[in-house]
Amino acid sequence: MTHPSTAASLPAADADPERRARPRSAVSAGVGLVGLIGLFAYLLIARYAPQIAGAFGIDWGGRGPMSGPASAVASVLACGLPMVLWSVFVDKVHRNPSTGIDWSRRRPWRETLDISFTKLAGLWATWALIAFAYFVMRYYWQGPYAFAMSLLAHAAPWLLLASVPYMLWLDRRMIEPRDGCYAFGRWLIAPGAPVDARAIAHHLRAWTVKGFFTAFMLSIVPGNFSALVAVQMSEVLANPYMTGLWTINLLYLVDVHIATVGYILTLKPLDAHIRTANPYGMAWVAALICYPPFILMNGGPLDYQVGGADWGYWLQGHETLMTIWGIVLALLIAVYAWATMAFGIRFSNLTHRGIITHGPYALTRHPAYIAKNLSWWVGSMPFLVTSGSWVEALRNMVLLGLVSGVYYWRAKTEEKHLLGDPAYRAYWNWAQANAPVPRFFAKLTGRTVPLIRLEPDPRVGPVA
Repeated sequence: MTHPSTAASLPAADADPERRARPRSAVSAGVGLVGLIGLFAYLLIARYAPQIAGAFGIDWGGRGPMSGPASAVASVLACGLPMVLWSVFVDKVHRNPSTGIDWSRRRPWRETLDISFTKLAGLWATWALIAFAYFVMRYYWQGPYAFAMSLLAHAAPWLLLASVPYMLWLDRRMIEPRDGCYAFGRWLIAPGAPVDARAIAHHLRAWTVKGFFTAFMLSIVPGNFSALVAVQMSEVLANPYMTGLWTINLLYLVDVHIATVGYILTLKPLDAHIRTANPYGMAWVAALICYPPFILMNGGPLDYQVGGADWGYWLQGHETLMTIWGIVLALLIAVYAWATMAFGIRFSNLTHRGIITHGPYALTRHPAYIAKNLSWWVGSMPFLVTSGSWVEALRNMVLLGLVSGVYYWRAKTEEKHLLGDPAYRAYWNWAQANAPVPRFFAKLTGRTVPLIRLEPDPRVGPVA
């Protein structure tokens, strides 16, 4: 549905957002920063491991940099651990009311034992469903996904063991331990008993997001990491194009690692749990067609690079212009990585895990999508094709325009979900009146609100 472009359409509490300060962000800027420091520190250690070993008199043999898959996993830990420590000891997120935990409460074991075992039944059944989906889809056992499946298979027994004391410990302290996981477990072990169907749906949606995207992120971590650690600096500095590519890959490394940590650490004691998973089907379609195996872009019907070449091809021989182009492209990817950093340990598609208002989100509500799409236009240069055919160039531009349209629709469906939270409505209204990008478009179009604003469906409201 569209939203009227009048100030009167704003809620009464938000009628004059210009006079209010920017709403507080659910995550501090320090979380992402310490994660970045931890990641870069490990990257340097992995890259210069032979030299470091020699300096300490360690026989490194003929081994080179630590660029293998195990080292890539260690780099995720190096990124995630500082973020967890900062969140707990500096931000003290475990004390936030939104965790749903009362740390002063210690219920007797007998009061929560049945609840915990019911939740364990629901949790293990959920994991079994995810494992079954992995098993059935051959896609998950090919290419880079094979590493992700191997890693998850090795982690599964330990997760099963750890889930028992974790659930028993947590439920004694939860204000209301009967959540969606409990409802699903009760539905399984007590057929016919009354259960909260909406809570079960929320639980299954949240774990679908976690299962799908965790496997994807783990599959791309090793290749991304190895390419940065193993390449020789002489190759990186050979020309502006190679320097630009390495810089862009480094920025994508930041995005991939922090996002991977986010998908793994959906824990209530860290206040990083999934409050709600997007309940709208159109949001899932818009998101999933941007990721394999459903992706419509690379090699699919929305592939905008057929007959094309990237900026390095078209600008070769023009080093000054290539340098400028590379800087612009790197700045756009830097904004994209910065947007992921802003989430700290809470990054996740299709979910609400707290409203982020700092960093690039003080400039626009969708900095990642804007920066990513602009980088594709700058980097792929779809208006040029190697065949010289204006028809192919036009096709590529139209297709990339459609891709950008997909991301515009993703942004709108995400807003439809998040606008159900008063905290996001306050941020949305503040950003519309104060953030530079919305203000620019408001002046350009003369509209106080965008042409399209999708309001939440009251029949689908949040359950957590």
